[in-house]
Amino acid sequence: MARKKITVVGAGNVGATTAQRLAEKEIGDVVLVDIVQDMPQGKSLDILESGPVYGYDTRITGTNGYEETKNSDIVIVTSGVARKPGMSRDDLLKINAGIVKGVVENVAKTSPNAILIIVSNPLDAMTYVAHKVSRFPKHRVMGMAGVLDAARFSAFISMELNVSVENIHAFVLGGHGDTMVPSTRYTTVAGVSVEELIPKVRLEAIVKRTRDGGAEIVNLLKTGSAFYAPSAAVVEMVEAILKDKKKILPCAALCEGEYGINGLFAGVPVKLGAKGVEQIFEIKLDTEESAALKRSADAVKTLCEQVDKLL
Repeated sequence: MARKKITVVGAGNVGATTAQRLAEKEIGDVVLVDIVQDMPQGKSLDILESGPVYGYDTRITGTNGYEETKNSDIVIVTSGVARKPGMSRDDLLKINAGIVKGVVENVAKTSPNAILIIVSNPLDAMTYVAHKVSRFPKHRVMGMAGVLDAARFSAFISMELNVSVENIHAFVLGGHGDTMVPSTRYTTVAGVSVEELIPKVRLEAIVKRTRDGGAEIVNLLKTGSAFYAPSAAVVEMVEAILKDKKKILPCAALCEGEYGINGLFAGVPVKLGAKGVEQIFEIKLDTEESAALKRSADAVKTLCEQVDKLL
């Protein structure tokens, strides 16, 4: 059976760590692409040389072009400028829209049947760019945000209650960043709503920390943004697709009427399987959650309108 092929575009911290995690999982061969001469080749060789110690036989290639990425099953786009302290996600919009457009044009030519997972920020708008530029069907274009946001939410709940992260199912909707909607109603610990386990004031503080999760790390690192948790989140999505797990995960998917959102990529619970986004799960939201999700969608819409002028 032919091995699956996974391309990671951008060999910075997020891309390289994603490539490393994918190699260790042995779910497909990996191609690491970057415009910086020799850098992806060096990182790939380093990851390859870890194989004998870790016991994986994943083939990993580094390249500065797209020829080696030909006929990839999945392409993960991490390229773009990282956020710096004081920089909003919107500041990133203009620079990263141009970068993502160029990448996706190349990918669409060399891997016309690939599934695209976008990681570049501002996430929801960059996924919109990728969909528009690639002209791929909507089930083959998605953004990684919700898995990361849910992981952060779970980590903070685990710290608060001193329970295993494995017992926690966190539920997050909406755009990535300041307008995300972590749902405390649907977030459970061993099946019990977190609202019954954590006092309201503490829970609100945890929700706020989740929302500011990316900025908190940017401010601590001073010269970069998060990459360990984002790469772990990408790999969970890749595994769900390549193993056809039909896993329900929060991803940025194109909504066409679901949750009252039309023509925008927003964080919603989706079923991830071999075809990509196989279904968007619609759950009942209360008035407050619906209003918060609408605000989030409106913020994404504003960015997408700016993107339309740029493309």
